Amino acid sequence: MNPNVVTRSSAKQSKVRTRAQQAATEAEQEERRVKLYGGYRSTGKGSIAEAKKQGKLRMSATSQNGTGAGGDQRRSSDFTEVQLKDIFQNAQSGARTVRGPTGILYDERFALHRCLWDTNYPECPERYLRVMERFTIGQLVDRCQFVAPRPATRAELLTKHTAEQIELLAQTHGSQDEPELERLSSHYDAIFIHPTSYETSVLAVGSTIQLVESVWSGTVQNGMAILRPPGHHAMTAEYNGYCFFNNVAIAAQHALDHLGTQKILIVDWDVHHGQGTQRMFYSDPRVLYFSIHRYEHGTFWPNLRESDFDYVGTGKGEGYNFNVPLNKTGMTNGDYLAIWQQLLLPVATEFAPELIIVSAGYDSALGDEKGCMETPAFYSHLLSPLLLMAQGRVAVVLEGGYCLESLAEGCALTLKTLLGDPAPRLAEALQPPSESMQASILNCIYSHRKYWKCLQLYELYDLEDYNNTNPQDNFHKVIKCYVPPEPPAQPGRYETRNCYPVQSADERARIQDRLARLHLATDLSFPPDRVCYVYDELMLEHRNSAEKWHPEQPERIAKIMQRLTGDYQLAQRMKRLPGRLATTEELCLVHGPEHVRLIGEVCQSSTMKQTADQYNSIYFHPSTDASARMATGSVLTVVEDVLEGRTRSGVCVVRPPGHHAEADTPHGFCIYNSIAVAARHAVKRYGLRRVLIVDWDVHHGNGTQHIFEQDPHVLYVSVHRYDNGAFFPRSTDADYTVVGSGPGRGFNVNIPWNRKGMGDPEYVAAFHSVILPIAYEYEPELVLVSAGFDAAIGDPLGGCRVTPEAYGHFTQWLSVLAGGRLVLCLEGGYNVNSISHAMAMCAKALLGDPLPMLLPVSGTARTPPATHASCCETLSNVLSVQRLYWRSLCFNKKLPSSEPLLEETGSELIEALDNMTLSERGGTDQQQPQQTTSTPSSSSSATTAGSSGGEQAAGSSKQPSQTLTEFLEANLEALQNEEMFAVIPRRDCPHLKLLRPETAPEAIDTRTPCSDCGAEVENWICLLCFGVYCGRYVNEHMLRHGTGAADHPLALSFADLSVWCYGCDAYIDHPALHHYKNLVHQDKFHEPLVWSYGSDLVLDVVPGSAGRKAGQD
Repeated sequence: MNPNVVTRSSAKQSKVRTRAQQAATEAEQEERRVKLYGGYRSTGKGSIAEAKKQGKLRMSATSQNGTGAGGDQRRSSDFTEVQLKDIFQNAQSGARTVRGPTGILYDERFALHRCLWDTNYPECPERYLRVMERFTIGQLVDRCQFVAPRPATRAELLTKHTAEQIELLAQTHGSQDEPELERLSSHYDAIFIHPTSYETSVLAVGSTIQLVESVWSGTVQNGMAILRPPGHHAMTAEYNGYCFFNNVAIAAQHALDHLGTQKILIVDWDVHHGQGTQRMFYSDPRVLYFSIHRYEHGTFWPNLRESDFDYVGTGKGEGYNFNVPLNKTGMTNGDYLAIWQQLLLPVATEFAPELIIVSAGYDSALGDEKGCMETPAFYSHLLSPLLLMAQGRVAVVLEGGYCLESLAEGCALTLKTLLGDPAPRLAEALQPPSESMQASILNCIYSHRKYWKCLQLYELYDLEDYNNTNPQDNFHKVIKCYVPPEPPAQPGRYETRNCYPVQSADERARIQDRLARLHLATDLSFPPDRVCYVYDELMLEHRNSAEKWHPEQPERIAKIMQRLTGDYQLAQRMKRLPGRLATTEELCLVHGPEHVRLIGEVCQSSTMKQTADQYNSIYFHPSTDASARMATGSVLTVVEDVLEGRTRSGVCVVRPPGHHAEADTPHGFCIYNSIAVAARHAVKRYGLRRVLIVDWDVHHGNGTQHIFEQDPHVLYVSVHRYDNGAFFPRSTDADYTVVGSGPGRGFNVNIPWNRKGMGDPEYVAAFHSVILPIAYEYEPELVLVSAGFDAAIGDPLGGCRVTPEAYGHFTQWLSVLAGGRLVLCLEGGYNVNSISHAMAMCAKALLGDPLPMLLPVSGTARTPPATHASCCETLSNVLSVQRLYWRSLCFNKKLPSSEPLLEETGSELIEALDNMTLSERGGTDQQQPQQTTSTPSSSSSATTAGSSGGEQAAGSSKQPSQTLTEFLEANLEALQNEEMFAVIPRRDCPHLKLLRPETAPEAIDTRTPCSDCGAEVENWICLLCFGVYCGRYVNEHMLRHGTGAADHPLALSFADLSVWCYGCDAYIDHPALHHYKNLVHQDKFHEPLVWSYGSDLVLDVVPGSAGRKAGQD
């Protein structure tokens, strides 16, 4: 037989072998993904035989649950329930829901509470008065619905506070004994008591409850309470930090107990940790508490160990407490934005709260002496995505904020955002997240990863990887560092006067100047009309006469308009613009004249069918050119209306689609590339420098990408199915490695899915980890969306599972950019029900209506599906490439796999502890005082082992050596009380390359005093200039030197030979530092420092790296 002849039997055998090889490959890939990301294995589709087998097993199990007709009836009932499930039910539930009024709560009595004995006290009546004055200037109160304040009842107070604390404050009501009030205040940290303190505190609690009730009942959509005193520091039996009763905690408990609320998200953006709120819900899974606060390793008030990232909750509440510690000052808008995108928004989306309460402290705003972090305008950007959740039920409650100008401006912008005004464009460019912030965020993700599926995107490394991988730039090391505060001079007594930071006159002038400049540069204006739309029936005429059921049919846009005008009644609330035909000149902005001429001629010829067959997935109709010109011209009409300031945003219900159309070729149902013409039109006619195109059509927009691949004025971002090049348009140009070329290099971002079935979790992950960080950094002046809905659930071509309401969420996230200037342009989508519901959800998002919560289409309401491992792999690949062009993409790092580390090193660690003595490696003597870790940012005032006193030389008498295990046993109580701790230094530091050992002195005198103040204790030496300066708890001169001088980040402690890097905000231990440590060790102990880095290391000190020979640990 001819070997080239294929028989039926050989073809069958070949097919079987191919399927077996494919199954083995898929299983191998899945195993690799599970190992890398620690995710869940998908069951895969398996074979038909396997599916039948599983089906029989399920039927058998069902029949065994009942006998006879009862069992059959139950099985039939289950089957019917699955069959009747409406995939659009969640979207339809919000069809007629429109945004309600914004509530505002205030009362002049909140200005009564003040400090009698210190007129400069920061928590003062002017805080309330200046906010209300700013509201009046902006005419904001008149746009709100007033919510009447009320006092809390005693029963309401008792839900979170003891009767003794309530009664103690009640007894001071009306008291005129000022000395006694001050004496009582001195028993609490940062507290003053006024004769009206009880009245205003009870009023603040009751008013918070009233606002929450109004929001929950729908009387108002959302609201803001301007009140004082604040509450989030108040604990069950203790006043604390200007707070007497915990307003937000009591209101949240009231919602749980009396309003039927099941899940509440509390976002606390006050610069101080709200430890009172944390403690009250620490074991309650119904409340997710998320706090962002200054911590500085415990040196910032309230100086609590429990404020760090690893305090995640306990019992049933484990995983529901988030602390994001800010370990340095001067955090920027970019730092806060990273917290939202990498942590808060993914977790909050998965948590799906029914109510959101914001503990809105504005002491993290620019100018506040307690925080000095961000610009007031950025609070709009923090609040906007929260309004998308909990069906818009958000209550904002004032906490701290002590710079009156930024407090008033921050509150005003918060209220404007609640009212639905667009978030203003930022006056200053976003800075990338600092290294300190990156560490804090990754530490939080590490601590919460096992509780939240949205945080399981990160690759893991184990002990073997750690020991055998070099360099480890992509390994995140989790380090805990806590510096206990110094004990108070008088235990149980606190300062009541002059106990707060005060800014100098020069500093105040500088801040006022910058605030004034930011205020002038921030444009708060917006167009009178919120949304416009365009639709023209001429676009219905383009159809495939030869194929009646062709997916690109006129009913696509007809059904959308039916949905907008009928079921959802949205068209009546939007401004309709007349459509128009695009001119040839406009089309030639991106298309060649020959292409435009060809389309016009072919539609008038008798060879349309033959001509169409020459192209990929194209058909022609006599009305094709007119319909396509109408589609493009209509998009231009909307873009012009938005850019000329008549409308904030727009919706284009147009066809045929356009994003596949190349400059000279129709392609993939697309004739003219409408979105590309609109982008080029915005650049050419209106002088825009940055236009963002987000293409969420399930197919890659090859035409749009190619048109702008060398254009830096247009950033093209596409998320699409790729299937390793097998999915339409079947080009490797759709892969993640394609980033643009020439001047446009870095302005093309592809997010290619390599399997079908991607749904809400995967798309949400793509937005938060890639699309939104890049979009914010790009700072677009206009956002265009190629809104194809063929990734929607039920689409016959896409094979994905994105819900209509998810598209609404995507739209709202993007609408925060460019001052709200966003235009949606319909592309693909071939299930008329899916696309009509999806477009309606997008329109509702632009109108500011509350959107349905994202519910899982698989799994259960309490257990949403995990992000697929293939998605994790794709996003990791995209980040690895795009991070070269976008500084905000700095979180694609491997996290430690804690469980394997513990399992593999437990016995070795115990053995090491048993054999290690405290005298090894130049350690401490038994006679020496207990050693504490010193750091330039936190040093102990007590004399520590190896201090510069000089009286403990190497020749001192020594007690028998004590093992580390014995030492820990002897200090077990101190360990349990967290009075002792250990810090693991970093092994890598980019600043080591600055070291020049050849310039080091021959000897270092550890008795050298501070160069600035002459202090002789707690001194450090700079390893670059070898200047000696004192630590933080002396006069902070090394801190100022390390952060103020250029390229002087590394300092060595005379006390314990530790090295601190100000650039990395971490301890460093590296072989390149041994030379410097040895000089200090010889001066202190008159003997060389033992080498402890192994015997086979090859050091390249000058570039600051340490190489290892093969197999060397």
